[in-house]
Amino acid sequence: AEEIKPAVSVVIVNLNRRDLLARCLDSLWRQTFSNHEVVVVDNGSSDGSVQFLQTLREPRLRIVSLPINKGFAGGCNVGISRAEGRYIATLNNDAEAEPRWLEELLAGIESEASVGMCASKILFHGDRKRIDKVGHLIYPDGLNHGRGSGEPDHGQFERCEEVLFPDAAAALYRREMLDVIGLFDELFFAYGDDADLGLRGRLAGWTCLYIPTAVVYHVHSATAGEFSPLKAFLIERNRIWVAVKTFPLSLLVASPFFTALRFAYHAYGSLFMVGSSGQYAAGCSRSQLALMILKAYWSGLKFFPEMWESRRKIRRFARLTDRDFTALIRRHRITLRALTLGT
Repeated sequence: AEEIKPAVSVVIVNLNRRDLLARCLDSLWRQTFSNHEVVVVDNGSSDGSVQFLQTLREPRLRIVSLPINKGFAGGCNVGISRAEGRYIATLNNDAEAEPRWLEELLAGIESEASVGMCASKILFHGDRKRIDKVGHLIYPDGLNHGRGSGEPDHGQFERCEEVLFPDAAAALYRREMLDVIGLFDELFFAYGDDADLGLRGRLAGWTCLYIPTAVVYHVHSATAGEFSPLKAFLIERNRIWVAVKTFPLSLLVASPFFTALRFAYHAYGSLFMVGSSGQYAAGCSRSQLALMILKAYWSGLKFFPEMWESRRKIRRFARLTDRDFTALIRRHRITLRALTLGT
């Protein structure tokens, strides 16, 4: 008898992007690996997304319609809790997967029992020779950054190798891992929630593989706008939470120093309009940005007790020593220049 392959559940969270959904879903019906279901969680769309989904005659599709917007993390969690697959794939609604995407991710996650997550090769949809992300790097204050982000793709990321954690825009997770470490943290709402989940997985002893043959094309920031004060707020606040929840104490204590250094570089960037800080500064006034950052700290500290409680829970399933985890962060850290000035 032919061995039954493990089933995969692909979870897609949608909010008012009916225009993108068809392309995203079509790419999933064309997968070479077909033993999968697709769970679309709609976050209270008002653009007819749900009605459109209901017209699809596809037995592998399951629709979960939420009355309110629960954010990416909340939507994903609802999808995962309804999903039946042994593996959980997450895919952004503004992404399109190559036909072999699932097959390649599966081969990666099944290559070794210690692999808990797999990262895709995510390219820009409009510029298919440019890298969006190939896994993630981290800065020692908890801020994460896409590995290879913005680089032209000329074969420098063709090796199957260990990365820190995947970008949830296109990732595969082992359900046994999620059963231990829990799901996405819904307080995050958006940004950094995949960093938090990924680092919890690493702390619990699982590894993450980057699969260069699992290719996805991503329309960047289609849902949240490219550079916005809200995005700056969420990214900054959530990286504080990532550090508080997962970092060893020594690294956590040192993190404000790294943040101060980063802001010095950011200030330089916005002054001379270079790098991501320059793009933010062009998109909104400096005072707006500064206010958002202050708000981020206030919000970050306001939930400090919740995060500390999470930290205590996370410590219970931690398999990595503080020294090992610090070494892991160091091995996958991004330089300040690359982070703030994009060089």
